[in-house]
Amino acid sequence: MLSYRGRQVTREDVAFIRDLIAIRRPASRRALSLDLCDAWGWKQANGNPRDMVCRGLLLALERAGHIELPPPRWRSNHPLVRHRIEPLMPIDQTPVLGPLAELGRLDLRQVRRSNEEALFNGLIQTHHYLGYTRPVGEHLKYIVYAGERPLACFAWSSAPRHLGPRDRYLGWSPVVRRQNIHFIAYNSRYLILPWVRVPHLASHLLGRMARMLPAEWERMYGHPVWFAETFVDPERFRGTCYRAANWVYLGQTTGRGKSDQTHCANRPLKDVWSLPLCRNFRKRLGGAST
Repeated sequence: MLSYRGRQVTREDVAFIRDLIAIRRPASRRALSLDLCDAWGWKQANGNPRDMVCRGLLLALERAGHIELPPPRWRSNHPLVRHRIEPLMPIDQTPVLGPLAELGRLDLRQVRRSNEEALFNGLIQTHHYLGYTRPVGEHLKYIVYAGERPLACFAWSSAPRHLGPRDRYLGWSPVVRRQNIHFIAYNSRYLILPWVRVPHLASHLLGRMARMLPAEWERMYGHPVWFAETFVDPERFRGTCYRAANWVYLGQTTGRGKSDQTHCANRPLKDVWSLPLCRNFRKRLGGAST
């Protein structure tokens, strides 16, 4: 009937959700989502319920006319779930120039669920050409500091499920992809702030991120990541910093997006770049050797 995030949703599943809504009425949408996660054993590797993914499924079913959810009770002001981005407070935009060695110590600080998350969101919204989009699923956010001055931002999130160039490179079958997709991290945003013009900084930071990302992911979610990937818009960029950091070009996307139902290109093609994060990544990811 419906496939969502790797789960086939059957008519029996929809009937179960309808009964759950009827029994729990007038429960909130979040309460329904948590109940459904518990009933289906839908948990992250760290044991927490996959609440946001489950709520996405409920919304998809409602939009398709299969269920009727209770109305939203309120718009949360919690910084992790609100959609509105707070205006960016003024920050020092004095040009940062000169060689990399003169920057001194660079601190790559994970800011998700911290007081600095609003700064991260504002910097991405203001200075990244794609703006800020709230991630769904597992994700990490980093601000790179020189002293107390932010220089750059990284956003990492769960990998797109269907990506032909990556799947062919890894030798993945659909079954193996569904089992192991959570071991891949997707670099969804990378921003060097526009007043920072330091040669080799971008590739240097990519290298440092690659070394620390598996342990950081395991600390947050209870499992490591063994492979990283990103998209680069070839009409804007050439992927120079990724190439300099030893990332590998795999090909191009189809231009259809993750929610495609038409099988026709509806967005610009993107270059796909990837980086193994350990030597035996194919064995760990269950891919075919080449």
